[in-house]
Amino acid sequence: MAESFQTYTGKPSAIISDGLVTVPLYAVTTLSLSETYQLPPIGSSGLKAAVAVHDDTISLAGSLIGSERFVWKLALENLAEVGKRGSALASVTGGRVTGLVLVTALTIRTDMQIQSLSFRASAGRREALDVSITLAYMPLPGILGKLLDVASLGVAALADMETA
Repeated sequence: MAESFQTYTGKPSAIISDGLVTVPLYAVTTLSLSETYQLPPIGSSGLKAAVAVHDDTISLAGSLIGSERFVWKLALENLAEVGKRGSALASVTGGRVTGLVLVTALTIRTDMQIQSLSFRASAGRREALDVSITLAYMPLPGILGKLLDVASLGVAALADMETA
């Protein structure tokens, strides 16, 4: 049986974590971020509630490669369930940070939940499972979500400086 060409020594293309279980995705082929902004109703007052003003979804597609592909598949399935019930991060922060953390070259986000997860196997690629993941940004109302967004910018800037 042939071995996979994938090595796990470089940086992964994406990381999904609940604070305890972390899944590195090395073979991401596409990554997209979609932001939908809600407009206030015509004639509404100037006072706004402290709720999210946009809905974000992130879609990524890639491959789980090599003998570990079934381990990563199971871990992704578990993260999809954990994101809905409450993550390890939620228990550590007293429920102030919920959901999953997603780290990619495009964005760093907390409070993500896996909205859809699909796997595909083909005869031509025996040691690979193709995966498609759609994550939705589900922040709790309040200022903490914004603070975490700003903090993620700082983390991204530090990561860029490290690679330069």
